Amino acid sequence: MDERTESQLVDGFVNGQLSPVPISVAGRLVNALNRYRVGVRLAKIALFAVSLFLFILAITLMKEGARDLGPLVRDRLHVESAANSLGFGWLFAYGIMSGSPVAAVALTFFDSGAIDKLGAFAMITGSRLGASFIVLFIGFIYVLRGRNRATSLSMGLLSFTVAGTTHLVGLPIGALLLRAGTVDAIQLSSGALLNSATSLVFDPLAALFLALLPRWGLFAVGLVIIMVSFGLFDRCLPQMSIKESQVGAMSRLVYRPWVMFTLGAIVTLVSMSVSISLSILVPLSQRGFVRRENVIPYIMGANITTFVDTLLAAVLLDNAPAFTIVLAEMISITVVSAIILVTVYHLYERLNLDFVAWVTAENRHLAFFMLTIFVIPLLLVLL
Repeated sequence: MDERTESQLVDGFVNGQLSPVPISVAGRLVNALNRYRVGVRLAKIALFAVSLFLFILAITLMKEGARDLGPLVRDRLHVESAANSLGFGWLFAYGIMSGSPVAAVALTFFDSGAIDKLGAFAMITGSRLGASFIVLFIGFIYVLRGRNRATSLSMGLLSFTVAGTTHLVGLPIGALLLRAGTVDAIQLSSGALLNSATSLVFDPLAALFLALLPRWGLFAVGLVIIMVSFGLFDRCLPQMSIKESQVGAMSRLVYRPWVMFTLGAIVTLVSMSVSISLSILVPLSQRGFVRRENVIPYIMGANITTFVDTLLAAVLLDNAPAFTIVLAEMISITVVSAIILVTVYHLYERLNLDFVAWVTAENRHLAFFMLTIFVIPLLLVLL
């Protein structure tokens, strides 16, 4: 019995929609439901602990394995400039259908010296652009299932355009922050303590893997493990359902940009996955709970707090400049989003909606857009 079935069953008894049962049977049913709830919560807590353990293990393995990948990244893949790093992170996120592991990879490359500080910053930016494709991909699935094309694809297109405009505008701002050293003094005071505690557990495990695999193999294993850890973390999140009675309350809030901005930031902060917080927009849009003009601030907020897991990865690397890189990323996106919301939000909203309408109007427009978002990062890598 899943959570939704349980809720429907309880509502049925309360509302009198199901046949009455003896009090003793009802009592046993309530006790069974309570035990089920406790069991589900304990299972989710255990799953969270496992996902966190695997995340830390993956970062440790990738940190060790990245030391042998420097020549490959610089000489074979020609990731030598910020533009190369931007395109590489963009395509990498396409390939694994996730942005957070690519952001963690960028930090391990930086830690090993394979790329410089600006290159890591650009690669993380590329990972966020590539991650936006996931929502668009989910929209394509809805189209294949016979749903309306414009409604299904609009959320993915908006996610892509909002991420693209805010991150690309924020790129020079973040670069200036890094070059000026503005945020260098901001560090987590407990980072060294956390790193020392995790080293006691995970360094022996990394040594065991190193005894069985070549050093570059540790990076590959770590990449697989970190993807598994994010998948497990997604499963330990509570199932979210929206009742019809809640639509009225929601509709009063979605027209306030700052409310939606805060909501997107909170949902992503709790889930630690922008893929989750943005992907739920597709079914909500299909059911008419949200309209595409209301989600732009939500996407902006989600694109900021999605870096929380990358901050954790920087702390685990015990690399102060790596932490600074992620912090500069968050500050630059926050500044750009705040300026848009305060000054030109309605113009920005109209331009984004007009562009989405143009893309979904004809198949050739959509084909041109899809070709463009693959050609641009490829050209950046080849520069």
